Amino acid sequence: MRYMRSIRWMRPGLLALLFPLLACSHAANGRSSLPYADPQNAPPPAEEYRIQAGDQLDIKFFYNKDLNEQVTVRPDGRISLQLIRSIVAAGLTPEQLTDQLTKAYSAQLKDPEVAVIVRSFSSQRFYVDGEVAKPGLIPLTGPTTVLQAISQAGGSLYTGNATDVMVIRRGPENQPLVMTVNMKKVRNGTDLAQDIYLKPFDIVYVPKTAIADANLWIEQYMNRMVPRIGFLYSIPVGKATVGLDTSTTIVTPVK
Repeated sequence: MRYMRSIRWMRPGLLALLFPLLACSHAANGRSSLPYADPQNAPPPAEEYRIQAGDQLDIKFFYNKDLNEQVTVRPDGRISLQLIRSIVAAGLTPEQLTDQLTKAYSAQLKDPEVAVIVRSFSSQRFYVDGEVAKPGLIPLTGPTTVLQAISQAGGSLYTGNATDVMVIRRGPENQPLVMTVNMKKVRNGTDLAQDIYLKPFDIVYVPKTAIADANLWIEQYMNRMVPRIGFLYSIPVGKATVGLDTSTTIVTPVK
């Protein structure tokens, strides 16, 4: 249903205030000033797990059971064991740490046989924010894509912009790196490569659509600060057109 293209009466200057807002809200859904990366180049998670700070490890000696220990990887990424000084464990696979320990204990033992078992994993999480039903921290318990992350957060709201979902990741020197992925193409199957895998501590942000921002502005400004004036009007926003009904405080796409 098309909205009427006539105005009964309105306070001068309101439309002049509304147009910049819609333009700004549309721009807010675009790219930020943070560095951007191509989501097509985002690799899937490593197949073999790498030890993290906070992990609990069982260190087993086949022929020297008195040296068996259960240790927790310290915040600095190291572990402390009998007979040897602390050794770096974080960032290594269990197999790599086994090789390191075998070499370190070779000076103390004859043909040491060592096994490293990850007993429990540290809390690895990602964050989903923006226009989702349940924003917040979510445990990263296995390979997880952006679409799966949004689903775990209760799904995106009708006000969410599915074409410009942002993934914010720690880049070199802990600088934030932003990738924009198009979940609409993922859902309709036209570009599944957009559904990249997440890494620990990634942030998935679903922005608002321009229409959702316009609704918020009308609610905060026009209806709370300006008396109800009761008019219907249609306004072009980019390639789309929205209908403005100040009596209902809702901005609706014209169909």
